[in-house]
Amino acid sequence: MLTREWNGVTHRVMVLEEGFAWNGQKYDSLSKIAYRITGTRWSGPRFFGLRPQRKS
Repeated sequence: MLTREWNGVTHRVMVLEEGFAWNGQKYDSLSKIAYRITGTRWSGPRFFGLRPQRKS
């Protein structure tokens, strides 16, 4: 289970053997879920904290 708060809403994503489940739907990538949550293009693994952020 991955958890991320965005704009005051906590989002939980279940990791499946083949893909991910969020809000009752299955997705093949975390990036698609991050887009649905934010409305902008994100690296899904970075959005959910699975990759370190780049240093500026």
